[in-house]
Amino acid sequence: MLFNSYEFIFVFLPIVFFVYFYLNSKRLTVGAKGFLVFASLFFYSWWNVVYLPLILSSMLFNYVIGNSLAFDNKRGINKGFSKNTILTFGIVCNLALLGYFKYADFFILNLNLVTDIQVEPLNLLLPLAISFFTFQQIAYLVDSYRDETKEYDFLNYALFVTFFPQLIAGPIVHHKEMMPQFASKWNLVKNYRNIALGLFIFSLGLFKKVVIADTFAEWATNGFDRAVTLNLVEAWATSLSYTFQLYFDFSGYTDMAIGIALLFNIKLPINFNSPYKALDIQDFWRRWHITLSRFLRDYIYIPLGGNRKGNFRTYVNLMATFVIGGLWHGAGWTFVFWGFLHGVALCIHRVWQSIGFRLPKVIAWFITFNFVNIAWIFFRAKEWDDAVKVLSSMFSLDNVVLSPKLMFLTKVLEIDNIIYDRVFCISEEGNRVIIFLVFFFTIILFSKNSIVKLLLFKISFKSVIFSSFLFIYSVFQLTKVSEFLYFNF
Repeated sequence: MLFNSYEFIFVFLPIVFFVYFYLNSKRLTVGAKGFLVFASLFFYSWWNVVYLPLILSSMLFNYVIGNSLAFDNKRGINKGFSKNTILTFGIVCNLALLGYFKYADFFILNLNLVTDIQVEPLNLLLPLAISFFTFQQIAYLVDSYRDETKEYDFLNYALFVTFFPQLIAGPIVHHKEMMPQFASKWNLVKNYRNIALGLFIFSLGLFKKVVIADTFAEWATNGFDRAVTLNLVEAWATSLSYTFQLYFDFSGYTDMAIGIALLFNIKLPINFNSPYKALDIQDFWRRWHITLSRFLRDYIYIPLGGNRKGNFRTYVNLMATFVIGGLWHGAGWTFVFWGFLHGVALCIHRVWQSIGFRLPKVIAWFITFNFVNIAWIFFRAKEWDDAVKVLSSMFSLDNVVLSPKLMFLTKVLEIDNIIYDRVFCISEEGNRVIIFLVFFFTIILFSKNSIVKLLLFKISFKSVIFSSFLFIYSVFQLTKVSEFLYFNF
């Protein structure tokens, strides 16, 4: 079920909200918690009920392993097994499940390419949210191993894993972040300020998704998937359209998830903080998909040795972490290369820092943004040829098409092969593309982000009108329902 759908907004969410708080008002706390788990599993099953046993089995397995890690080695099922053995077994099983569904066909196709063996692909449909609930539960097992969390109630654990606002595309939460909130007696009753905050940020996220992101999506799809060739302007418009689509799509999802959770008095961790304002690549990863960055740092980079074993190992660990991060996003060499690019950029940034050089902020931002924009091309492209098509046209002067109104630029640019004709052959909305890119570029760079707006939010007539406008306008745009991009990962 999608957040940006009529059935979710007008049926599922209101029913879950009122039943949950009704049960709590009758002091049926366990019943309310059980209902929320049931509703979350229903939300998950709406997409494909076939995979409901998968998430249930995964939860039960990790609950048992987590409990065994939390117990003393001399007690219970830990007897005869070391904590290291149990943790390794749990992580391997989780990765095996993820690997089978997400990477089996990728492995088979590459095996067929390099050998004479022709294995038939399994053509498995990727279970929704498997990457997110797998990483979340791996983090839980490691936290249990470290004695940082203990959970002996399966219902509590099920709620931690399945809580529907963050189930499908994050944020990747820790047990210690969530369960104290569900246990708090103050969170068991309706909080009208939280409701107002939740509706405000949900409306903002909905607007970002269905009005802004889905508009850029059409132009990005035209350039990447439909156009055979691109001129210089079309190529830049294509790459920037996807860069902005991903920004507003992911930012919109994050806002909606935060808003829905606030309705239930739950505060999800910040997962998105104006990443395109970053002045270096390290700063970018402190702002983009913050909980994934936290996971990669705490459960991959640091266990590999982090920066504690010399410069060479530090660079190797950075590269390994981001190649894994790229592969986590998708089973394809374009994703691996995207992760590799970011790993290289972080290594270069570390060297740059060690030398002590500092660039002016404008230049630092310009380099960072353009690197991120170029790297996103490989993230978006379905095939290498699509990435090469866009990237080569962005930096080629062999196919420059400008509006006839700009004919005076010929002498200024000293380029002989400029064609003055219709610029956007891949879209009927050439002027609108440029206007949207310029306008939302300005919004991204100079406006307050959603988190700041949430902190500054005050219930007033003006805020009610603003939220209502965003919500109503967005609802009228729901005729073209589309998935969030991170549902694919």
